[in-house]
Order: sequence, then C-alpha cells, then structure tokens
Amino acid sequence: MANILLKKSYLRKDLKEINFRDLWNTHGVFTTMWVFGKPAKILFFKKHIENLIRSIKIYKINSKSIEKDILKIIKSNLKKHKKYNHLLRIAVNNKIISFSLRKKLKPKIKFNVKLVNYKRIQPEFKNLKYKKILTYLSKINTSNFDIFLCVNKKILESGTSNILFVKKNKIFSPINSFYKGITFKFFDNELDKIKKKNIFINTLNEYDEIILIGSGKGVVSVESIKNSKWKRKSLSTYRFLSKIYNRAVTKCPLYNG
Repeated sequence: MANILLKKSYLRKDLKEINFRDLWNTHGVFTTMWVFGKPAKILFFKKHIENLIRSIKIYKINSKSIEKDILKIIKSNLKKHKKYNHLLRIAVNNKIISFSLRKKLKPKIKFNVKLVNYKRIQPEFKNLKYKKILTYLSKINTSNFDIFLCVNKKILESGTSNILFVKKNKIFSPINSFYKGITFKFFDNELDKIKKKNIFINTLNEYDEIILIGSGKGVVSVESIKNSKWKRKSLSTYRFLSKIYNRAVTKCPLYNG
C-alpha cells in the first residue's frame, strides 16, 4: 500500500480536528479522487462530491452543512504551491469526517490478479465495510496486483476498481452486486455500449482482454489471473479506453476550492 502524505480527522459537530481515524468498518461511506498537477486538478471532482452526498443521504448520516463542511476540509488541506499526484480520500460517518492523501502508484503493464471468494457488504455502495479486502490488499503491491471478488462463481469487482471484459471488441461488465464507480459511469456514458452480463469464472477464456478502471488505477490491462488459466490476448481495447480517459484528464479543469 502507498505511503500516506497527510491524514486528518474532524468532528462533524464543529469541525474540530482530532486524532486521525480511518473510519474503516464503521457505518459510513467514502470516496477516492485523483488529485494531480500544480496547481491542483481533481478528476471528476463534481461527480465525486455529488455521489458522496447521495450516499451520505442513503446511509442516513446527512446534515444540512455536510457538503459545505467536506468542501471546506478539502480546500484547507490542498496547497496551491504543491505539485500533486495523489489519491484524496474523504470518509464520513455520523460523527467524523476523515481526510487523507496518499501517493498514486503507477500501475505496471505486467499486472496480475487473483480470484477471491468474497462479496462486499452492500456492494452497490462505497461503504466503509472493507476490513477483509484491506487484509488482502495490505499484503500485495497494488501497482502490479489486485484481487477479483467472486461469489457463486461470478466475478463482481476488484478490491480497488471496476472490471471490464472484452470479447471480439465488445465490452462487458457484471450486471449487479458491485459498486459502479465514477470512472465506470464515465465510460458507460462515453461508450454507450458496455453490455451487462454475468461473468462466470468458467467462461473467462472467452475474453480477449480484462481491464480495470477506477480513480486509483485509471485504466489498467490485466496480464493474467494467477489461479486461472486466463491470459491476455490483446491490448487494443485497453489502448482505446486509455485514449478516452487521457482526453478527460487533459480537459480536467483546475481545482478552485
């Protein structure tokens, strides 16, 4: 796991700073955003905040000032003079808002995964129930390795990202029981052709490419699956998606607080 550059926690009632708490496994939600450049840019910033506030309301931990308070915390911790290439995490439960920045690792072209029999609690939401996943991730180098969460022999999502499967230039994603992240929604809108389909472990060899997409990894091509015979057959769709993603990065406006 990457080193933490900055980590702070605040009481929601008055925004008083307290000792840092990551809030993992509490009743709450979080979002992770890519902060890059000098001055800073935050990719899909508005969408991340909108989605976070929506999740806060669904989890019934809302307050009138929560969006304003989150924006204030982000603004107070990002510095205009610093060059960033970091992942910004905002976690919220009913009492605390936590802010952290960690260095963004560059995924390697030789990227491998392992199948793990596990489904997140309420997987449709980016909730804080991540204890088991963090146990796996703490033991690996996430720049070249990840886990695929599976249940009933169906693949759902990775430990950090959404997954796209490519077969004869057609792009597929699982149907349900996974969190549709901001990057996933971006591609779903841009491509207008991601087909929803149950992806079973015993059908993996039908797919030419498997691609991870998310705020932390961007777009990553999987080379092989360690506990499967599947191996990458092409990089064409990965290159295509990377161009689309890089255009969004280039067009990303400056963060103005």
